[in-house]
Amino acid sequence: MKKVKTIWLLMLLVVPMFLLGGCESVTTRANTQDTWSRIERRKKVIIGLDDSFVPMGFRQKNGKLVGYDVDLAKAVFKQYGIKADFQTIDWSMKETELKNGTIDLLWNGYSMNPARQKKVAFSRPYLKNQQVLVTKRSSHIDNLSGMAGKTLGVQNGSTGQSVLDARPKLLKDKLKNKSAVLYDTFPDAFIDLNANRIQGILMDQVYADYYVNHQKNKGDYRVYSTKELPAEYFGVGMRKGDKTLRKKINQGLGHLQKDGELQRLNEKWFGSHSNFLGPDRQ
Repeated sequence: MKKVKTIWLLMLLVVPMFLLGGCESVTTRANTQDTWSRIERRKKVIIGLDDSFVPMGFRQKNGKLVGYDVDLAKAVFKQYGIKADFQTIDWSMKETELKNGTIDLLWNGYSMNPARQKKVAFSRPYLKNQQVLVTKRSSHIDNLSGMAGKTLGVQNGSTGQSVLDARPKLLKDKLKNKSAVLYDTFPDAFIDLNANRIQGILMDQVYADYYVNHQKNKGDYRVYSTKELPAEYFGVGMRKGDKTLRKKINQGLGHLQKDGELQRLNEKWFGSHSNFLGPDRQ
């Protein structure tokens, strides 16, 4: 009887260890394997995004997903006969979703920076962006110093949050309580800005310009940019093992540039194509 109990105890200890080891190996494979052949077989690539990031990828009132990155990703993979399938994710958990293999790519105004380059592989940059401060003109805040003692909003997991934390003297230390209010989405932040619960939002210029230009009262807003806030570049994020996928995306961007499709997309969403970097520029 004691021997049977001992065997069961050993099984209870060994089985969880085996399961944990299996999960770890699956995650490791997802993070290191070149998955292009699998993507080709299923004729689908799964792209993670925050579906509230106007104009890169967002839902219209009827629920349809649209945006610059949506159009661009579809155009790239159409060249290979592969469907771009978009999956909404918690943007603050984006690298974890990628590492776990639940998605294949991060393509949603994903800014390239050294911290992220340690976690993911990037395509070549395809669009230039910058962090800007958005305020209401009625607040008379027209520079970073004007936020002294005020409340700032920023999206959780965004580049704006990274800039705040990396260079606190630039803006964070000036704020009330030396901290910002974190939002899941930029629309939530604008709701509070319009209600005067916060006095500014640190955010991507591509979103700020699009949002303000689509407001009836766009003159009520000020979009402040400065060289103190660094320029950034958007790229497609993928697992480090996906070397073939990276090559295919870079080649696809190059073909779209040559045939004029990139210019058309840039004019559709931004009114110009000056911010497109081209696949031959790092």
